[in-house]
Amino acid sequence: MSYTCQVARRGGRRLAALAVTFLLLAVGVLAGPHEAGAAALPTVAIGVNASSITVSGSLQSGAVNIVSSATGVKESGAVLVALKPGVGAEQLVAFVGSKGGSELNNVSKFGSIMFDTEVGSGHPSEVQTFLAPGQYVALATQEQGPPRAHAVFSVSASNAPVVLPAPQATVRLIDFAFRGPATLHVGELVRFQNEGFLVHMDIAAPVKSRKAAKALVRAIRAGHEKQAFRLVSGAPITFAGPLSAGAFQQEVITARPGWYVQLCFMDTEDGRSHTLLGMARVIKIAK
Repeated sequence: MSYTCQVARRGGRRLAALAVTFLLLAVGVLAGPHEAGAAALPTVAIGVNASSITVSGSLQSGAVNIVSSATGVKESGAVLVALKPGVGAEQLVAFVGSKGGSELNNVSKFGSIMFDTEVGSGHPSEVQTFLAPGQYVALATQEQGPPRAHAVFSVSASNAPVVLPAPQATVRLIDFAFRGPATLHVGELVRFQNEGFLVHMDIAAPVKSRKAAKALVRAIRAGHEKQAFRLVSGAPITFAGPLSAGAFQQEVITARPGWYVQLCFMDTEDGRSHTLLGMARVIKIAK
């Protein structure tokens, strides 16, 4: 979830410091890839502050544009979990607040992480996705520790669900790689979809050149975090926080053109970062 910083810190695992730095920096550029340009879809508004999270707007099944904003918090996350039938919200909340709650693959016992974004005061985000009918829990997350607040809401079944606009490109997150176009364009509607069995995330770290991007991939796959950090030239972009298998988000690309490295900092059960297993690749954002 977007207590991704907590996940990255877990157990002092390798690459943890680098992952946390990327995730904290990413909050500062949320207005880049996530702001305006969304199609005219029904809107769901998520509001986060220091002690609560609220969900309002069009809570019917179908395509939605989720607008997330925060007040009074430097960085936070907004996460939507669709509960399995028969699972109560209190069961999920108890799990994510427990010692083992940072093992996000175990969320599948209770439901699916369908939406996950970073948000900070003054940096709203806009992301498109599809909400199925059912019971949901919204979590307001923080850089470490359990979620600071939650809200329970229902999505009713629509007789005529709105259809998402077709993306112009799709990036697929699988076990353990990124698949899809290696060049994304400013103004392009891009879908980021988890087609793996595990929970995955998609962060893009900017670098100064293609050569630097290749060097960053080599360093990060080898676990050389100090060398990797020196190659990053700015604040990373969060395309998608951790998502369950089958979940996706899509958004209009507005990031600065240049070279980037896509990364997934989730961990396997034995503690290895997905970056060490292949989830680091060079991409270019072009005009």
